[in-house]
Amino acid sequence: MSTVFRSCYDVVIAGGGHNGLVAAAYLARAGRRVLVLERLDHVGGLAVSARAFPGVDARLSRYSYLVSLLPARIVADLGLGVELRRRRYASYTPTGDTGLLVDNGDAGRTEDSFARVTGGSADLEAWRRFYAMTAEVARRVAPTLLEPLVDRAEMRDLVGAEAWRELFERPIGEVVDEWFADDTVRGVVLTDALIGTFADPHDHGLLANRCLLYHVIGDGTGDWNVPVGGMGAVSGSLADAARAAGAEILTGAEVLAVDPSGEVTFRDAAGEHAVRGDRILANVPPAVLARLLGVDGGEPEGAQLKINMVLSRLPRLRDARVTPEAAFSGTFHINESRDQLARAYAEAAAGRIPALPPAEVYCHSLTDPSILGPELRASGAQTMTLFGLHMPARLFRDDPEGAREAALRATLASMNRVLAEPIEDCLLRAPDGRLCLEVKTPVDLEREAGLPGGHIFHRDLSWPYGEPGRWGVETAFERVLLCGAGARRGGGVSGIPGHNAAMALLT
Repeated sequence: MSTVFRSCYDVVIAGGGHNGLVAAAYLARAGRRVLVLERLDHVGGLAVSARAFPGVDARLSRYSYLVSLLPARIVADLGLGVELRRRRYASYTPTGDTGLLVDNGDAGRTEDSFARVTGGSADLEAWRRFYAMTAEVARRVAPTLLEPLVDRAEMRDLVGAEAWRELFERPIGEVVDEWFADDTVRGVVLTDALIGTFADPHDHGLLANRCLLYHVIGDGTGDWNVPVGGMGAVSGSLADAARAAGAEILTGAEVLAVDPSGEVTFRDAAGEHAVRGDRILANVPPAVLARLLGVDGGEPEGAQLKINMVLSRLPRLRDARVTPEAAFSGTFHINESRDQLARAYAEAAAGRIPALPPAEVYCHSLTDPSILGPELRASGAQTMTLFGLHMPARLFRDDPEGAREAALRATLASMNRVLAEPIEDCLLRAPDGRLCLEVKTPVDLEREAGLPGGHIFHRDLSWPYGEPGRWGVETAFERVLLCGAGARRGGGVSGIPGHNAAMALLT
């Protein structure tokens, strides 16, 4: 809703996603007059919770779903009331009638699982060495993300020769092929290089390497945690912090144009308005900012399928050694071996929905039951979020409805290939009789959330280094800065671009 606003501000922020809220909170706490303009009727962008099915008391993290990159320093600086719970089980990957279980709480169980799946201990030892290397990279790189950029040579010296060669210089597909022998283990490692990223991990452009890097360095640990109360709790806490510091937040206010001189034109229920800002922070994708500025901008392409579900119960597994609660409380990998990932990429690159789509699922309610109402909790119901790989926007352009349905059928069939019963038998029905299942393609995200190409990172991820002394948020226009995921060191639910844009103005 719109309220009375000034005609001039120190900072106008276009977009009320989580990064814009981080910037608003820091700037307002520093005494700046801040106005946040958000097109939707709520803040949070993709970091929101919603009751997606009428009459079903389950708050789903509808778009983004886990937190890794949000630094503890931002949480502490802004006094955020956010609880992030670590998942005991890292992952479970079914293969045949067994599966690979990575149990953070029982090293012996993980060892036994590797031995069953791989037939020995070599891949387990390689696994430990590889993730010890990424853990050390995380420890060294994470603190730099909240500071001015270092250059390539400084980053190389910081991470060390081996990690630089294996993670920054060589295609991650080649690295994984050399480090690991088992196809299933290779795939588990490679999935972190392909989340929301349509890439061949053997390509020398190293896009998959950049994706992997951001998935292993979060807050110096690389842990992927569940926000208690859902993703909306993160954005809600940030909005509270920004408002408490004095920032003005207008929802239902769509930015129509940005002038490099500092004027922002927006529209709300009362009509069109113009405000001036000494600085403008763009919490929108770079392609959207280009349109607002009236300049040329590229069009990115997202590559994921998101399926949100509420289950009446967890599905049965083929593997009697692992309970469904253990398998689904971490990351449950579906047909994501190295060869299956390569086959799906080739099919999607040729313009076809993969015959056996790779995907992974998470049951947040196993870690955070509070997102379910009391009756649902008592009934044994659970939420389930599926994230499908290699589903580029191009597959959904010509026939969005038909392609969505085809992708859904193929993905559910892929999931059923690794379960002991069809997932459809476990879906809860809403009071109106409809199954509690919703599908989001990149084209859906483009239409609903304003993401060009449905790209969840706003554009391809960048290396976390650059021109020394800059913050990675600068644009060609002195008064205009990026503060969203499209900034250097952006992507994911991190708040890092928001923090860095604020620091670029305050330091």
